[in-house]
Amino acid sequence: MTDELHPIIPLDSRRTWDCPWYGVRQDRIRLPDGAEGVYNVLEIPDAVWIVPVTAGGEIVLLCHYRYPLQTWIWELPSGSVGPDREDPLATARRELREEAGGTAADWRHLMTVATMKGIGTERAHLFLARGVILGATEHEPAEVMRIHPLPAAQVLQMARAGQIGDAISVLALLLAEPVLNGSS
Repeated sequence: MTDELHPIIPLDSRRTWDCPWYGVRQDRIRLPDGAEGVYNVLEIPDAVWIVPVTAGGEIVLLCHYRYPLQTWIWELPSGSVGPDREDPLATARRELREEAGGTAADWRHLMTVATMKGIGTERAHLFLARGVILGATEHEPAEVMRIHPLPAAQVLQMARAGQIGDAISVLALLLAEPVLNGSS
């Protein structure tokens, strides 16, 4: 029996693949017309993205080498919520420190959005961090990145011009813009 709130009903579920960062779950489902089907779900922990703004008004961008794409990408600091279901704000503080060596005086949650709505479980928690002070980073071995504090106007122009290669970073920057301009 289906209903308007949950028109697709899971009948059973099994894990088909796992690694330390994500897994694949295969569900046998009943569709609204009564037919049975299979749905594969990529199970990925929630993640955070941070718009770090220094006291001088610069936005801290990363130029990060992304192996799956075989290229360097401009993006914001980001990372997965810990396996113990760490609080998103605690994750944001940790990721800012690890990736950019940053600490922030003021934090604001901008939005939470689904990143993989048709195939996965990840949600992005977007934060604005102001009064950022940069220090030593704690990069993982596969995190090959360079830190670039740039004028906010330049970063926002880069986001609009398609020069920032991570879509969630672009969304976070555009959501932060009214706050940075004092209109929100």
